[in-house]
Amino acid sequence: MTTVSSEQQADRGPTDLQSGAAWMRGRIMPIAEASIPLNDWGLIHSDITYDVVPVWEGAFFRLGLYVERFFRSMESLRLDPGLSETDVKTVLHDLVSATGLKRAYVAMVTSRGVNTVPGSRDPRDCRNHFFAWCVPYIHVIRPDIAASGAYVHVARTVTRIPASSVDPRVKNYHWGDFTKGLFEAKDAGAETVLLLDGEGNVTEGPGFNVFSIKDNCLLTPDDGVLEGISRRTVLEIGAELGLVTQTRTLPLQELLQSDEVLISTSGGGVAPVTKIDDRLFSNGSPGEVTLSIRERYFDWANSPQYRTEIDYRSE
Repeated sequence: MTTVSSEQQADRGPTDLQSGAAWMRGRIMPIAEASIPLNDWGLIHSDITYDVVPVWEGAFFRLGLYVERFFRSMESLRLDPGLSETDVKTVLHDLVSATGLKRAYVAMVTSRGVNTVPGSRDPRDCRNHFFAWCVPYIHVIRPDIAASGAYVHVARTVTRIPASSVDPRVKNYHWGDFTKGLFEAKDAGAETVLLLDGEGNVTEGPGFNVFSIKDNCLLTPDDGVLEGISRRTVLEIGAELGLVTQTRTLPLQELLQSDEVLISTSGGGVAPVTKIDDRLFSNGSPGEVTLSIRERYFDWANSPQYRTEIDYRSE
């Protein structure tokens, strides 16, 4: 792995990189300078995987779990950029350190790359490559909306891509279904969208998992969804709070009968949902259980047990 010298990092001060930075081919640069070839299969075929780890108050949250999942995704897609988990963690540390960002959204990406044999359609002929980028912390649900509860629309014109076609457990950029659903949701005046599978069961939304709370039970779908690290965190917090936790098929009608609904995401942690289509939850306000889980999530994000501190060497 190519390393970045302290002199190279010094050339790009934190002020230059605070709006976003990327690591490519061993060099850290402003994100606007990062690029991939036009014939990269990651671009022309969406033959690519990624993962995103949050930085909260100067530390990665549950970094090991995110990197482990990233490597499982690469193995599933037969991608190998020639880096170890330690190499990737080093890149992410160096990247965030160079930006000086204390709260950040940090992506690690491996693309199939450019085919090295002219005219070949064989993916084995591609040279896989890794890159990373980070920007200031992203909230999937804006904080002002999350404070009062989000309005979520259930898509009617599109269903989730079947897991037999694109495995949702492997993070990917196949967002055709999500994008169509988002247009539908925005036209309806909603903040975001929730997709169903072909049988009318709840799956997930763009960048988040969904949970139902009813009668002291915390339930989230187990099919057609990314097994999110934030999802795992919410399930663990729920158990810690004494809730019965379940992962199973969740029909839409059962979700609509919930006492409370929340979403989990690396971009914002936990956000309450107070409206799905015409159905109001918790009298249109965030529910008590949801607020307890949300508070506990940020307690965990600030706990040394789950944090990997970043050495901001440029300070």
